[in-house]
Amino acid sequence: MKRERGINELYSDPDRADAHLWGRKPDPLTRRGFLNGAGLTAMALAVGAHIPFARNMPGGLIPAAFAQNGSFVINGKEDLVVLNERPIGAEARAHQLDDDVTPTRYHYVRNNGNLGAMARSMDSTGYRLVVAGEVDNPLELSLDDLKRNFPTHTWNLQLECTGNGRAGYEPHPSGMQWTIGAVACSRWTGVSLADVLKAAGVKPSAVYTANHSDDVHLSGNPELQALSRGIPISKAMNPHNMLAWEMNGEPIPDIHGFPVRMVIPGWAGSASAKWISRIQIRDQVHDGRGMTGMSYRINKYPVRAGTDVAPEDMNIVQSMPVKSLITRPETGVSTPVSSALTVRGQAWAGDQTVRNVDISFDFGQTWQTTRLNDPVNPYAWQQWETEVRFPIPGYYEIWARATDSNGRAQPQVVPGWNPRGYLNNVMHRIAVTAV
Repeated sequence: MKRERGINELYSDPDRADAHLWGRKPDPLTRRGFLNGAGLTAMALAVGAHIPFARNMPGGLIPAAFAQNGSFVINGKEDLVVLNERPIGAEARAHQLDDDVTPTRYHYVRNNGNLGAMARSMDSTGYRLVVAGEVDNPLELSLDDLKRNFPTHTWNLQLECTGNGRAGYEPHPSGMQWTIGAVACSRWTGVSLADVLKAAGVKPSAVYTANHSDDVHLSGNPELQALSRGIPISKAMNPHNMLAWEMNGEPIPDIHGFPVRMVIPGWAGSASAKWISRIQIRDQVHDGRGMTGMSYRINKYPVRAGTDVAPEDMNIVQSMPVKSLITRPETGVSTPVSSALTVRGQAWAGDQTVRNVDISFDFGQTWQTTRLNDPVNPYAWQQWETEVRFPIPGYYEIWARATDSNGRAQPQVVPGWNPRGYLNNVMHRIAVTAV
């Protein structure tokens, strides 16, 4: 039986893909000009319209009109694209992330084990959070203690899976093949982690937290942990980290960490421990499951794609890079060429803020600045919006590029390869046909 090849697999060799799909190869020196004659006609037919700025299109570019096909969808997390069932992994499509506050049904899911008993029953009776280790005053707190003894906050906080965008790397690293939707900004209610740690009296010897949760290892072995990560004390004392018990005004759903979870915004999503039950303060970098070897680490120096990297040459992922999404219109839309098209989306930048977002509809030759909102509170994502008018009918791609407060901008191509496919912040793009 002949095996079908997906478009991303085919484009692992861009030159061969251009020749196979469009009938011509790009100029080996300029990478321009391959979309002439039959090649241009073939691509125009494939996207359903004339391509006015075809001369600017880089060789080997997969048109966004058919580059962003999702995986299969199953029942469970509303309309999310389910990438894995055990453990669960599901992501949103870009247009589902248009709200300032992400609805719970569209918040991505990334679990490492199975739900514990308390989450399965959705009964918080008997819940205890232990804070111990390098502290002067060890604590054991019930949910009522958290609510009664510390100031309560409600903040919009952005979370993103470290591997969001992994599917864009070649060769494909192992792990869930996230495209663009493993990110969200929900409204969380709880207490500041820093307030709880201050009450425990963190000692000067403290270096790292060790976060322990009540989820169950996939094997069912109670001696094994599904995940146990931590964060430096300097980050843990940031006042906008939370121990949260509500998500969007409701008790946190079982799959998102009931009854209490950490929310460590701006950092690798795996730092935001769900079902948190114990915070051990350590005098060294935590070495729990997910903290050693290659897990949640990137290489210290650039390497050729596919290169093996020694664990000692890897750094732990911390703050996430600047990134943006186009949430309106949905990719594949048609619009009258005579009308202005509203384009908007979200942008975020780890521990930084977003300074500006620019868009292009001529394959990056010119850029248009958008109107960018300030975050409603630190670590909330920022909505941006603008209008575009296309000069003539045809196929266009809208590209979005965010720049953070330190001047770092999203790359136009997938950033340097790393063994686990982390931190892909390549510019998002959508397909639009002007008629």
